[in-house]
Amino acid sequence: MDRISKLPVGVIETILCLLPIQEAARTSILSKEWRYHWIKIPKLVFIEDQFQEWTRGPKPSAIELRLNKPSKRKDMAKRCRFFYAIYQVLLMHEGPIHDFTLSMKVDTSCVEIDHIILHLSKKNTLKILKLDFEAGGDEGHRLPISLFSLHHLTSLYLNGCALYQKRSFNEFGCLTTLYLSSVWTHMKTLHRLLSSCPLLKRLTLGHGMTILYDVEGSTIVDLFECLPVIEYLYVTLFGLEVILST
Repeated sequence: MDRISKLPVGVIETILCLLPIQEAARTSILSKEWRYHWIKIPKLVFIEDQFQEWTRGPKPSAIELRLNKPSKRKDMAKRCRFFYAIYQVLLMHEGPIHDFTLSMKVDTSCVEIDHIILHLSKKNTLKILKLDFEAGGDEGHRLPISLFSLHHLTSLYLNGCALYQKRSFNEFGCLTTLYLSSVWTHMKTLHRLLSSCPLLKRLTLGHGMTILYDVEGSTIVDLFECLPVIEYLYVTLFGLEVILST
């Protein structure tokens, strides 16, 4: 007797959310009943390093092994396969996406990331967003304006990104958790961001933060005035580490 297939849909979705996305997709071959379960899971996680383990191409040549340096063409091919897989999942996905994670190396040519964020903003069901980037340049990936259209976010985790949004915004009325690490931004931008989060309870400004001060802009002290209901605060700036918890 197939007891798993008789489980409630919510339980099946929870099980599939615990699997790597590649494994979740492979459950579609189990039976007709399972063909479309995986395209409805509300949590999507894409980690480039794990994806490469599942899609290994041809073995490197003897020259590449001797130089210990894979060709740029093969690196580009892996990156294309990774983004293609993400696009396919997003295009096939049905129902809301509540939790989305993207972890990868980035460079100045990752316009595909902007396309993914734009797609998520149009769906506008996201509650948790995690962008974990290993930047090849100094700043990391500059996030697009569509990020600020994710009105229902409750948790936002950014690592290896650049925030240079000059326009005012007040779209993060539901945000309760904000984690920033290795993020480049202006003090005014950070001030506007925190001002748009009236429900923010947990804030982390972690290692690698680069805050550019304007000539006549906000100061670090002004940031704390934007946190009326804060319960947990972790700040590491200029070699100073501060942890406050209530």
